[in-house]
Amino acid sequence: MQLQTGNLFSFETKHGGEEQIDMLITGQRLNVERIVSMGHASPEGFWYDDSRAEWVALLSGAAVLAFEEDSTMHDMHPGDYVLIEPHCRHRVAWTHPEEQTVWLAIYHER
Repeated sequence: MQLQTGNLFSFETKHGGEEQIDMLITGQRLNVERIVSMGHASPEGFWYDDSRAEWVALLSGAAVLAFEEDSTMHDMHPGDYVLIEPHCRHRVAWTHPEEQTVWLAIYHER
């Protein structure tokens, strides 16, 4: 038996650096990513539009998600999660500039 182990809070990301995306699990119908942001946001006018459903949980930090369809903003704090349906256009409007924001994102086929 071969174990794959790690720690969701073990990383090196500094303010002003690139957002860090780590693929934890990859498969035909499922991907699990850890994303570490610090003051990052989607580029102005950019919208994510994935053919897969995305379940995302905020593990630490703070963030705001924006949804194009109804122009809503969704504040996220540690422990919050959201299920984003396929082709629901959304963007990261804000992440905390002084705290590391750690996301766990699960992408899956419906």
